[in-house]
Amino acid sequence: MDKKKIIRASTVPQSLDVFCKGMLKELSEKYEVVALSSPGEPLDRVRERERVRTIAVPMERHISLMKDLKALLAMIKTLRKERPYMIHSMTPKAGLLCMVAGKMTGVPVRIHTFTGLVWPTSTGLKRKILMLTDKLTCACATNIIPEGQGVKNDLIAGKITKKPLKVLGYGNVMGVDMEHFSRRPEVLKLAEELKLRDESKFTFLFVGRIVKDKGINELVGAFKKLYSEYPYIRLILVGPYEDNLDPISQESRDAISAYDDIVAVGKKMGEELLAYYAAADCFVMPSYREGFPNTVLEAGAMGLASIVTDINGSREIIVDGENGMIVPPQNEERLYQAMKVMLTSPADREKLAGKARKMIADRFDQGFVRKCLYEYYDEVIK
Repeated sequence: MDKKKIIRASTVPQSLDVFCKGMLKELSEKYEVVALSSPGEPLDRVRERERVRTIAVPMERHISLMKDLKALLAMIKTLRKERPYMIHSMTPKAGLLCMVAGKMTGVPVRIHTFTGLVWPTSTGLKRKILMLTDKLTCACATNIIPEGQGVKNDLIAGKITKKPLKVLGYGNVMGVDMEHFSRRPEVLKLAEELKLRDESKFTFLFVGRIVKDKGINELVGAFKKLYSEYPYIRLILVGPYEDNLDPISQESRDAISAYDDIVAVGKKMGEELLAYYAAADCFVMPSYREGFPNTVLEAGAMGLASIVTDINGSREIIVDGENGMIVPPQNEERLYQAMKVMLTSPADREKLAGKARKMIADRFDQGFVRKCLYEYYDEVIK
């Protein structure tokens, strides 16, 4: 019996490389799997690692009418040639292009996963355009998966679609490899070799893009205030700047440069990233919006108590007073207060940290998350 062909698609290849690691190879045991995204080295890596065929269709992450039209025509041509039984997209631009092209070419099963929504924190014309594109994506999809309950609630509240919305498991598209994200001896040794741990300093850690929407301005401001009272703290920022998309304030940039105890180390991967988690005392993610922040999951798996904002995804991972603290978004004062509690109340912090790993394992273990997706595929591809 011939295997049904399915296409997994994202706008940029990094998304497939990270979120579908190991998954495509597992799926290829049952289906003919094709990975599709914009061209790039990560797409080549997906092809070699997952042993699946890949297709490159150039796509822009942001609105670019002429390039978007060209990408849509290329997508239509690709789907007419491939004739898949199912196409499953994630990320906004790939979702719009794949769902529209999929409907136009008669792909039987068209699934889009919303990993996050931009329009709830946008205003004016931009908000209207973003809502319209999400409505069009949903109109052309046969099945819609919100990554978490918060995303589902926003889709309903925004009247984006009346179609059924199904959150798989407890949410999240990737899950956590609990064996990998653990305080293994080799991870602790690497943290020691890299001299990341400083027993004389209490370390707050952020992992993510260094952009305004991640709450970096508030984080730097709260740290500066706390540092003036407790100069034995430090803040490590792990992640790339994206000044062309969503720059932080010049004041925050100046502070990062001026303070020896605010250290921006750039993007880190693999065991080195784990070493930074292992060297930290508290994880902080003061983002304005998220779909389902994987770094909060990772920090919890590494046994860290977290401070997060009261937004989609984060509030579904962190239970206030159980495995971390929740503060309002864009509120520097409340963030400062929470960081002060984590610093000055070690018994309370250890209590939160003590529950962190188990709560992640119970809800977001990678095997469980993938099992939910595979069962969903079996259900829709009957």
